[in-house]
Amino acid sequence: MPKMKTRRATAKRFKVTGSGRLRRSCAFKSHILTKKTRKRKRNLRAGGIVNPADEGALKRQLPYL
Repeated sequence: MPKMKTRRATAKRFKVTGSGRLRRSCAFKSHILTKKTRKRKRNLRAGGIVNPADEGALKRQLPYL
């Protein structure tokens, strides 16, 4: 069997927590920041945990977590 390939775009966007869940960062914080409030930008700094419904598809894309 050949090695399975990792989706590199997915690997750059998600990290694995200690318990095996997937951690993600927030969207909408890379540009056009002048119109966004200070509070909104501050809240975008905090990441989140991937929804369990999407976790299976992402784990298939990252075979070597």
